[in-house]
Amino acid sequence: MKIGFIGLGMQGKYLAINLANAGYDLMVFDTRPEPLDELAASGAKIARSCAEVAAHAEIIQVCVLDDAQVEAVVSGPDGLLTSAAPGTIIVVHSTIEPSTIDKLAAVAAEKNVELMDVPVSGSEKGAKNKTMSYMAGGSQAALEKCRPLFEVSGHKIQHVGELGAGMRAKLAHQIIISINMMAAYEGMKVGVESGVDAKILEKVINEGLAQSWIADEWSDLSFGPHSQMVFYKDLHLGLKLAHELGISVPGAGLAQQMLSKIVP
Repeated sequence: MKIGFIGLGMQGKYLAINLANAGYDLMVFDTRPEPLDELAASGAKIARSCAEVAAHAEIIQVCVLDDAQVEAVVSGPDGLLTSAAPGTIIVVHSTIEPSTIDKLAAVAAEKNVELMDVPVSGSEKGAKNKTMSYMAGGSQAALEKCRPLFEVSGHKIQHVGELGAGMRAKLAHQIIISINMMAAYEGMKVGVESGVDAKILEKVINEGLAQSWIADEWSDLSFGPHSQMVFYKDLHLGLKLAHELGISVPGAGLAQQMLSKIVP
């Protein structure tokens, strides 16, 4: 199977390296030379454009930053749809607006190309350790074709529903994790600054009703250098979705304001 991967950031690079190491016929593209050099060393083919990736691949995974970048990659002047063959599957791992997924899927369908929204959770550490989680929106048939690729980097793969459902699930996830980080930050700060050892406090929390993965990992938690920007973007999208639904989410709004403190 010929695979394409576009977007070699803190998560995407390791997701792509895992595919290369698993022996897939992989072609990658990014605007920066450094990750391309790393992928070449892992055996991947290097493309000069998104269109070149589409000409090579049956399934293309996209892991760029935001809506504008996803639109440029998929439907831009030198994007995937300029050369993707009928039957190609484009998998969007980026966290973007569900409405953007719907718009791009409609354009892709005109060329008999199928789009899936499959945002991921796990960050750089999860990609390196192959413990990623996948939230898949789109057809079950497309998911089964892509499942072996996802399993290279993690076995938690949930089909959450129709196209766009993956993004809606990810935005709900980001709201919860951000408020969870705010709770852990406040509780740990009070405990540690009042004289309790951080490791002991983590054990106390782990053994009580306040237990969470965030609290368990708090002392060693690190999401990477651009994580505050990513969480801000994701919360912006989550808040927008909540407002469209008429749902008040004040905790998410406060977490967004506190990101400089709560995102390690």
